Amino acid sequence: MTVQARSGAVDTGYEAVIGLEVHAQLLTRSKMFCVCSADYTAAAPNSHTCPVCLGLPGALPVMNRQAVEMTVRTALALNCEIPPFTKFDRKNYFYPDLPKGYQISQYDLPLSQNGHLEFMVDGQRTRCGITRVHLEEDTGTMHHAGDVLQEALSSLVDLNRCGVPLMEIVGEPDLRSADAAREYLVRLRQILTYIGVNDGNLEQGSLRCDANVSIRRVGETQLGTKVEVKNMNSFRAVHRAIAFEIERQRKVLEEGGKLVQETRGWVETRGATVSQRSKEMAHDYRYFPEPDLPPLQLDRDLVERIRVAIPELPEARAVRFSEQYGLSAYDAAVITTTRADADTYEDLVRAGASAKVAANWLTGDVAALANLHRVPLAGSGLGIAGLTELLKLVEAATINGSTAKDLLAELYLDGGDPAALVAERGLAQVGDAAELGALITEVIDANPKACDDFRSGREAALQSLVGAVMKATRGRADARLVTTLLRERLAG
Repeated sequence: MTVQARSGAVDTGYEAVIGLEVHAQLLTRSKMFCVCSADYTAAAPNSHTCPVCLGLPGALPVMNRQAVEMTVRTALALNCEIPPFTKFDRKNYFYPDLPKGYQISQYDLPLSQNGHLEFMVDGQRTRCGITRVHLEEDTGTMHHAGDVLQEALSSLVDLNRCGVPLMEIVGEPDLRSADAAREYLVRLRQILTYIGVNDGNLEQGSLRCDANVSIRRVGETQLGTKVEVKNMNSFRAVHRAIAFEIERQRKVLEEGGKLVQETRGWVETRGATVSQRSKEMAHDYRYFPEPDLPPLQLDRDLVERIRVAIPELPEARAVRFSEQYGLSAYDAAVITTTRADADTYEDLVRAGASAKVAANWLTGDVAALANLHRVPLAGSGLGIAGLTELLKLVEAATINGSTAKDLLAELYLDGGDPAALVAERGLAQVGDAAELGALITEVIDANPKACDDFRSGREAALQSLVGAVMKATRGRADARLVTTLLRERLAG
């Protein structure tokens, strides 16, 4: 069956019902229940293990306090309620990367519940409820040779990841399109990185997303048959997989078929989801309270201390930037995309750079160089102080924008004193009307056709004359003044 994926909600009498389950590894030094390092990505296979995370007989878990506090921080940032009493449970299932034969997770009494996340989709305010944010341990990883969705030639198990602290953020089925699902995940990732609990890396799997997708007739309230979609490791993959699955389900129903509750995997190379297994129900996991860990009572003072320590979140910070610094909503949103970018911007303004000029340069040439060299401004040779000095030279009309861009590119990695280089190389802007007037006379005399073209109404001809003056001054002339003087001379 050929299915063409669409970008948003179903538009043929059906509506999509989407809920996302997001797993986020916490940025702790050690694992959830043992002292093994949680930094496993570059380690040799099975080298970050111990009797606890290997599930050996007699080994007892000890709770990671920092992981608990990070989960509470996340829950508060997502407007969740924090109940005073919580516990851990055993989730029983058998898989090669789960050496104990069960996962320590949470079931009926999670660390938090009843939250929500608000965001914009196509200019509309959207609110998605969050059922719970709970804490568990991660599993190991499987390494397959061959096509795992068809027939693997061989499989190897690496248990380095086993036991790494893992949050599960369960969203309500409030999303109605692939666009909304992608935006929810983008905003959730932004918050997790802002508050310092997760690195946001979908490709490496430290942030993972499963989607529960169903469709129903518009106007119906009963949920349709739910399909879980896995193996999505980018925002683009999440969007494409959900759009494909919505269209696949619609096509099955319109052709008289019946949907089954199952788990399907997204195959990027095919642009399609494929069936993996029938979906288990919760009771199949045979949850029961973890006997080796005591119930956890969260002190209210601790919860409030965590709440107070949460940094200003991205949406609130963007609103403040617009109000305090006079930025457009777009520029404020771009600058606050990451906490590091927002901090850099405020550091520039505090150091004396104009708020609007700093925003223009940060979102333009500085961002381009940071991406090119994979080095943020704060870690570059130029740094906050160097860029502030460069922007002050521009604002004072000591140098023009072209010269400033050249100096920025030259000094970004190695650093240097912009003012000293301007003086040493004679890069100061030529802004004297009399000096420019003499050059303009020469350019007009040398380009009679361009002058006639401009007088005939061809505006582009003026730019060629401006370019000639800029070339004569090695790019140091005040381009705006040159343009004004040329217009006056040619009009006369």
